[in-house]
Amino acid sequence: MGKRDNIISAIDIGTTKIVAMIARKTDDGKFEMLGLGNAPSSGVKRGMVVHIDETVSAIELAKQQAEEQSGYRMGDVFVGIAGQHIKSMKNRNSKYIDSEEISQEDVDYLHDQMSRTPVDPGDEILHVIPQSYIVDNETDVTKPVGMSGRLLEANFNLVIGRIASARNISKCIERVDLKVRKMVLEPLASATAVLTADEREAGVVLVDIGGGTTDVAVFYNDVVRYTAVIPFGGNVVTNDIKEGCSILLRHAEALKVQYGSAMGDTAAEDKVVTIPGISGREPREISFRNLAYIIQARMEEILDAVSYEIENSGYAEKLSAGIVITGGGAMLKNLPQLIKFRTGYDVRIGYPNQFLVPETDDKTIQPMYSTGIGLIVEGSYGTSSVETRHAQANHKKAQGTGIKDKIQKGWLSFFSDDSNRF
Repeated sequence: MGKRDNIISAIDIGTTKIVAMIARKTDDGKFEMLGLGNAPSSGVKRGMVVHIDETVSAIELAKQQAEEQSGYRMGDVFVGIAGQHIKSMKNRNSKYIDSEEISQEDVDYLHDQMSRTPVDPGDEILHVIPQSYIVDNETDVTKPVGMSGRLLEANFNLVIGRIASARNISKCIERVDLKVRKMVLEPLASATAVLTADEREAGVVLVDIGGGTTDVAVFYNDVVRYTAVIPFGGNVVTNDIKEGCSILLRHAEALKVQYGSAMGDTAAEDKVVTIPGISGREPREISFRNLAYIIQARMEEILDAVSYEIENSGYAEKLSAGIVITGGGAMLKNLPQLIKFRTGYDVRIGYPNQFLVPETDDKTIQPMYSTGIGLIVEGSYGTSSVETRHAQANHKKAQGTGIKDKIQKGWLSFFSDDSNRF
């Protein structure tokens, strides 16, 4: 296979930034980041496109940066989808087996039928995620193919989103002369990039704190059990700082990033930062502790929503690996300590480094790029994010657990001719 055949493209459309990535899969199964474009996003609100032209302009800028850096043109791209319209639904299906042995065709039949499940007008099924199989009343079967039985049943988790939201994303991508290869739920893409196979098996919650949304995905026994999108993220923290300190929004964001902390009691009481006054007015002095209390109050509200979703999943007592946080908001100082204090779970920050070559720039291996890197990995294996092979150390193990996603077929964004080169 030639080098051009290993090129994969992805675009992460976020509330605060739009990221374009071009990567190459190496012979050892790792990924070399060839191009990375990052543009401010102003046409997206809470994960949904609300201004087509502004979003298109940001995508075009990020695309140009990635192409110039890599020397490759982007073609078909993998794109993330999120937003408060995303919801989950449990469902069940069954099939009588004609022969004495369950075949892959029998399993695929259940998946195909589930993809046709009626949903509300304006909705569509984004992912069909198998939870467990039942063979002749034998429960918790993970691999029914090859087993003897007369009745095959399966429990599924359906991820549902709004058709209009997906169409708006596709429209923006097409207006920059690209084509959507596939849309993947953003928390599942992020989970692919940062979670280990052991964590997924033991039970873990992925919390992706973005600018406009906080995405939640619960894993247990290496299966996605529950997903949710909370309609607020880092932007509401910035707005609280703006209102609480009576400063400009850009100054509030800089304060949060440079001096912010998620725990007020640990912040220095005797330290202050001076912010320029508005239009020549007197500068303002803001104490580190007051700033931290403002941040903590809003983060606790977000964490309460996360805790609610964890309880709603039904797996709150089975999360041996605790919580993994990623996304730009995960870098807030003392946030892991606050989460552990509020929830009681062990917490770590998820860095998307397990699939990247060792020479990758540290600026790329940041939580804010977890979704984009997860989309790149999705493209490499050509599977849905719920069945992606995991960390290279567990490559063989994960190959045995993949289940073919029959809902959305297509081809990878592989480039096969010299016309894609500059």
